[in-house]
Amino acid sequence: MNTSPLDAFSSLEWGRVDLTRVPNLPVPPPGPISQDQHTRCTRFFKGLSSQVKLFPVAFESGEGCVLRDVDGNQYIDFSSGIYVTTLGHCHPKITEAITKATSQLMNAHDFTTPIKTELMEKLAQTLPGDFGGFQLYDSGTTAVEAGLRVLRAATGKHETVSCFNDFHGKTYGAVSLGQIRSQVYGAVRGPGSHMVPRPDAYRPLWTKPDGSIDTDQYLRFYDEYLQKATVGSVAGFVLEPIQGWGGSIMPPDDFFPKLRKFCDQRKMLLMADEVLTGWGRTGKWLCLEHWGVIPDIVIIGKGFGNGFPVTCVAVREPYKESFESISASSSYGGNPMACAAALAATEVIEEEELLPHAKKLGEIALVRMQRMLAEHKIVGDVRAKGCLMGIELVKDRTTKEPFNKAGVMVYQKAFRKGLAWIPAGHILRMSPPIVMDEQTLLKGLDIIDEAIGETAKELGYGN
Repeated sequence: MNTSPLDAFSSLEWGRVDLTRVPNLPVPPPGPISQDQHTRCTRFFKGLSSQVKLFPVAFESGEGCVLRDVDGNQYIDFSSGIYVTTLGHCHPKITEAITKATSQLMNAHDFTTPIKTELMEKLAQTLPGDFGGFQLYDSGTTAVEAGLRVLRAATGKHETVSCFNDFHGKTYGAVSLGQIRSQVYGAVRGPGSHMVPRPDAYRPLWTKPDGSIDTDQYLRFYDEYLQKATVGSVAGFVLEPIQGWGGSIMPPDDFFPKLRKFCDQRKMLLMADEVLTGWGRTGKWLCLEHWGVIPDIVIIGKGFGNGFPVTCVAVREPYKESFESISASSSYGGNPMACAAALAATEVIEEEELLPHAKKLGEIALVRMQRMLAEHKIVGDVRAKGCLMGIELVKDRTTKEPFNKAGVMVYQKAFRKGLAWIPAGHILRMSPPIVMDEQTLLKGLDIIDEAIGETAKELGYGN
């Protein structure tokens, strides 16, 4: 029997970083070649993220948990291409699957292909609950828009409720669900789009006499809001299990079980945007599994194809025929290359048992970050669920005033020390690949710790 060199391949070994060689910064970043590339590119390429604006480095290649820039610098990757390369850069098994697909068939619209059939069956086997209807797209926001159409078709209702500081994409319907403003979208939110606060354990609106968060009060507010601020045609709640753009905001453990019951009692559906949180990022296939909750509609993306643009709308069995009435197909969704990437990524996570490893990394990170909380006055809160992590910086722990200047400084200092990662104002966000080894994780956190200490001292908050 023929065997592939990849048969004995281990993602965890491949994702291991030689810390005697990485980080390695022969040129202070951003180096001269990076700066030249950036200047030439941005003469034409506009609309950059804050990541790039704050640290305009030009990347050339990546392997596993390491990124290389055009000046020859090597960085530990704590971003995963902003939550995308969950299994590391250029994962050999996924690269092989995509390459094979490109040599056979690149696109056939929504006709059936063998690789698509395999992926559909794998999704049905892998997802929790009774998900029985799927459609594939090429971006998170496109999938969210399709999910909204399914939500409305399944219920016959048109209003939605989402939450402050959620992020669901940058097209009109998705923007209407989130806390994002621009000259184009900011003046008018989509008709029937409602927003409410969600529990934030660090910054709660309502607390009990003992100071703990009062989840029930949020739900009582939702009930009153539905009665008085909507027209009585609410199709469902749409929200992220953990807010990514908002700063890795974790809900209290009782929130989603209670919200699931709240929706069921009012004949509303629950739609989860797991573009960022799903497919291994938090140590589960779906983040909501941590709280024993199954949504009616779920959006999967980012790590689903480990960098290849493929996303999925998954719908529970009772509602799957709603796809038939929404013009669900798309030009690129479900192409053979996308299906090959998603299937390979799913098989790797499953076969190599990477979900418990991701969970373990989160536990290790939380212990290390709690030391930062104890040692640095400007650290107000730390949190982690698998390989989704956050550190909140404040000017004062009593007032919890956000410390945006410190956030920028820490981000840039850590990057200069060889850590590629994600800024979010005063909240530092981390999403290392789930194949990262423990020592590399701790090395990355040490770099952040050093950057926080230097920043605190420079701003007069030294211990």
